[in-house]
Amino acid sequence: MKVIEKIREATAANDNRVVFSFEFFPPKTEDGVDNLFERMERMVAHNPTFCDITWGAGGSTADLTLEIANRMQNMVCVETMMHLTCTNMPVEKIDHALETIKSNGIQNVLALRGDPPHGQDKFVQVEGGFACALDLVNHMRSKYGDYFGITVAGYPEGHPDVIQDGGVAPTEAYKNDLAYLKRKVDAGADLIVTQLFYDTDIFLKFVNDCRQIGITCPIVPGIMPINNFKGFLRMTGFCKTKIPPEIMAALEPIKDNEEAVRAYGIHLGTEMCKKIMASGIRTLHLYTLNMEKSALAILMNLGLVEESKIARPLPWRRPANVFRVKENVRPIFWANRPKSYISRTVGWDQYPHGRWGDSRNASYGALSDYQFLRPRSRDKKLHEEWAVPLKNVEDIYELRTSPWTELDGLQPETKIITEQLGNINLKGFLTINSQPAVNGAKSDSPSVGWGGPGGYVYQKAYLEFFCSPEKLNALVDKCKIFPSLTYMAVNKEGTWRSNISNTDVNAVTWGVFPAKEIIQPTVVDPQSFMVWKDEAFEIWSRGWAKLYPEDDPSRKLLDEVRSKYYLVSLVDNDYVHGDLFAVFKDI
Repeated sequence: MKVIEKIREATAANDNRVVFSFEFFPPKTEDGVDNLFERMERMVAHNPTFCDITWGAGGSTADLTLEIANRMQNMVCVETMMHLTCTNMPVEKIDHALETIKSNGIQNVLALRGDPPHGQDKFVQVEGGFACALDLVNHMRSKYGDYFGITVAGYPEGHPDVIQDGGVAPTEAYKNDLAYLKRKVDAGADLIVTQLFYDTDIFLKFVNDCRQIGITCPIVPGIMPINNFKGFLRMTGFCKTKIPPEIMAALEPIKDNEEAVRAYGIHLGTEMCKKIMASGIRTLHLYTLNMEKSALAILMNLGLVEESKIARPLPWRRPANVFRVKENVRPIFWANRPKSYISRTVGWDQYPHGRWGDSRNASYGALSDYQFLRPRSRDKKLHEEWAVPLKNVEDIYELRTSPWTELDGLQPETKIITEQLGNINLKGFLTINSQPAVNGAKSDSPSVGWGGPGGYVYQKAYLEFFCSPEKLNALVDKCKIFPSLTYMAVNKEGTWRSNISNTDVNAVTWGVFPAKEIIQPTVVDPQSFMVWKDEAFEIWSRGWAKLYPEDDPSRKLLDEVRSKYYLVSLVDNDYVHGDLFAVFKDI
């Protein structure tokens, strides 16, 4: 979806809602990229309107920016805006970048002239390229029509190229800058995001000046929290940003105390945003410098986010990809491995909408190394938690974390049944996925809520686990006296046991909301279960056993379990009075 449409939709409600967004830049190392995505996941949970990723000076990070933008849109599942500059970019390279993000379902671009390449003082037009952002806007509109939402930069103090040594742009240069901004908007830009500033009055004057010359599109203030004194001086020096004397007076006595500087930066950012919001502007863009604490602290001070109230439109996060906008139902099996599910369904022509259809018509992508890749930091953590000596299968039962999840920590709803899960694990039922029964909880419940306000959500209790054939036999016998239980079980070789048809699809999560049809976003589907089982069994070897040396007894034990155990999906269809864990008593 275009960012401009999201902003208009949010601000049209006349409820004084303020929307916010975050900017990130491509790190220089692989570990830095891993850390960025971990941080981004936490920040995106607060539902920013969009996030943008910068394009390095001179196109120095072009490939990495394209890769990060794709992952943001399709794996982190946030509306993504990619910066694109003219520096060192002939038209062929620009079109390659635009075609790439278009094929990845990205619709938003911040069109910039760009800074000079490293080591150069001035921008130089590359042969076969563009001279300025206006050229880029014109090209995008002429070649790609209305597909892209185009954002351009605004400079409240004037472009750095025209700011003189005294820190002020001459009046004529400032007016020319405004006139040029209007030409960019008239050429097809539909949003303006400003350069950083620290004098709020200058920003508000800039907005008024823009309105006076007929610029009517939203103007989003760019807010950069002060995280440390040297970085602040470096950034404001580079951008030729005016620093009000009262800010320097406040910073000077604490400049060597990084914690105090950060606290002041949060206070200053909060007060700036309050003044901007009081003027009627309802959009904020935070330059994070890839750090989360200051940006989130400012938003919390403004009452725009609450740690305890992270809203979820659905129980799972849908990619912002334009091709998946109608997707609203998934099999439950990948609940803890959403990135794997997205990667295995990326080629679908259409995505389930309304009701889960005949899944046999949808071809899941084959397993590849991608499904088993982990960030280095997570790989190190798993080594510490899982590469421990295993003398017998009972040692496996006692482990408390799972290589069957991409997620960090337990989900809030899992904590409701943590004790019961621990008990059945000790009995030899190795759980990898679960949800408690819910009968009409409010949709804003911090543990199980999802969807819009004023709704009620429902869940059938669900368990997924590995167990031995002997344990499975005992469980199947017990299920005969629990008529509300339905199960599916399959081993690595595909031997199937179940008390349902292989075409029966069971909705296990649904919600009822004002003025909407019932939404059922999570199902148990036998056809998808058979696809998932290959991945689930593969994790025993490629996700866990490989952490040990080739001839290690622990590795051999895991391979043996993988070859003998069954993967089981168990649903209690009585979400009102049922007790899924009762079936495990006396086993």
